[in-house]
Amino acid sequence: MAKLNKKVTTGIKVLISALLIYFIYTKINIGEIKNIVLDSNPFYLIIATLFFVASKIIAAFRLNLYFHQLNVPLTQQSNLKLYVLGMFYNLFLPGGIGGDAYKGYVLKKNFEVSTKKIISVLILDRLGGLLLLFIFACGLLAVSEIEKLVNYRWIFILAIPLSIAVYWLLNKKFFDYVIPIFWKTTLLSGLVQLAQLICLWCILMALNITLHQISYLIIFLISSIVAVLPLTLGGIGSREVTFFYGAQFLGLDENISVSISVLFFLITAIISLCGIWYHFKKIKLEVRTLHTKGQ
Repeated sequence: MAKLNKKVTTGIKVLISALLIYFIYTKINIGEIKNIVLDSNPFYLIIATLFFVASKIIAAFRLNLYFHQLNVPLTQQSNLKLYVLGMFYNLFLPGGIGGDAYKGYVLKKNFEVSTKKIISVLILDRLGGLLLLFIFACGLLAVSEIEKLVNYRWIFILAIPLSIAVYWLLNKKFFDYVIPIFWKTTLLSGLVQLAQLICLWCILMALNITLHQISYLIIFLISSIVAVLPLTLGGIGSREVTFFYGAQFLGLDENISVSISVLFFLITAIISLCGIWYHFKKIKLEVRTLHTKGQ
């Protein structure tokens, strides 16, 4: 029954993604987007890819801090392999086991740790990322010159410390065992999102976009938040829709906006595909001695 429910859920996600992609591509000029992508500067795309890879390495390190807090002493190398494999499962094997589910399964199989705590840290890892996406978005909205939003700057500024305080209190109340690494993981989340913002800025430069860069960065951050919602397959479709309507709202070119989304997806897909190596070659988990908890 569980397998059937999973297949139905996956099928619904695939359907929603397909419908969203179809909807978007009936609203834009596909030929123009193709030309925009093909005319992009490969040098900046390579730099964008390097920063994307850096963001994933930092994210893997952050996740391993949570694992160490559960006395799961994975080496950084072993954890990075699991992380890359998880990226591959999330994007390329929608009908199979998800990336987070696979990591949870491996940890439960090899270490004495409760399923509840494994699930908790995997969720917290995602929530920490969402928090920093929200903070960066508020920060950019506060300094932007978007006429429609200028009068709401004080809300965006106030939302930053308020969101941090609420997230800390939630961690303190329900997940007190991760409090010792709260600020460290929050800082790493900031570095992850900063690397991805630089990645997107490089994509903008690859397309020779020098105007309205902050607006495109804001759309990207909002699209990343939307993409995390478990409504589509790996965020496919939802990110493009956000870029399309974000461009409309801010008076930007929809074709260019969607082209940015396409290039970011292509970079994500290329790096995620690297995980296929560990799909066929079994990962040998290595551990190290933890001198103190959370180290």
